[in-house]
Amino acid sequence: MKILAIQNRMGIGDTVIFLPFIKALSKKYNSPISLLVKESSKANQYLSETKYIDKIIILERDKKNNNRHDGFLGIFNLIKDLRSHKFNKIFIFNSSLRFNLIAKFSNIPEIFQYPLFSKNKQHIVNTPRKFMKEKLNIDIFEDPEIQVDDKLIANAAKKFLIKNEETNILLGIGGSGSTKRIPANIFLKFMRELIKKKNCKFFLATGKSIEEQKILDEILNSELKNFCIPLDNLSIKEILPIIKNCDISVCNDTGFSHLSAALGIKTITLMADTPLVYGNYNSKMTPIIPDGEINVSHDTLGKDRINPEKIFKKTIEIIN
Repeated sequence: MKILAIQNRMGIGDTVIFLPFIKALSKKYNSPISLLVKESSKANQYLSETKYIDKIIILERDKKNNNRHDGFLGIFNLIKDLRSHKFNKIFIFNSSLRFNLIAKFSNIPEIFQYPLFSKNKQHIVNTPRKFMKEKLNIDIFEDPEIQVDDKLIANAAKKFLIKNEETNILLGIGGSGSTKRIPANIFLKFMRELIKKKNCKFFLATGKSIEEQKILDEILNSELKNFCIPLDNLSIKEILPIIKNCDISVCNDTGFSHLSAALGIKTITLMADTPLVYGNYNSKMTPIIPDGEINVSHDTLGKDRINPEKIFKKTIEIIN
């Protein structure tokens, strides 16, 4: 049985959130599932060892460049690509007529898809849950799961001198949007309080953008630099086994919060400017929202109101 699932949202988090539904398909049909995802999902870097995933096919379409799957000609290119895999079933986690026609002309016998032309107000979790219930009578309330080889985890512990007697913490200090990136001084205040109580090692995960590097530099130029290991020169694939060795993760609303929770690590998500569902859909996640708010969404603009004392207290509560 060869099965394809299409998840064409943009980021890491969007792809990770859909993993319970992909895993459920694999379980039902006793077969790993292939994914069609955008390159920006970076799925190749964190799903290559996950056993319920088969092939990862990149959707070369971003509407900015003349990519292989863009435009009218891109439809025929994608049809050609999918035909070569000879899929028996396809699950389309969107309402696109374009993908419906592509599936039909790719000679895929069984097509399961969200209702066409119903894109507005599709909930990131509830909509696929309803879809799976209606199409396959499956109830899905599991957390996402990403798998990493035990040997890689052991090798990472040895390479980075990760010790059980220390409290090892992933800090996801980066983020794709400026309103999601919590200022360095907030992380530093939290870290200073924590090292008074615990023997800590902090692994700093961030990207290479100028603004992300400024946050990294501010932390590394502080008196806490000897407690920190920057990870910005490593790939996501190389970082996964390091995360798996950590006791807890404290992250901005960034890909690392989704990855760490999916790896089974208890994760504090700092939600400054994104719908709260992105920080609490996983049972391993504990969201912290800006002071003065009872909820958080787009345009909350609360990154300067994340309270480091709350991060500290919640961290102590979790690791104890």
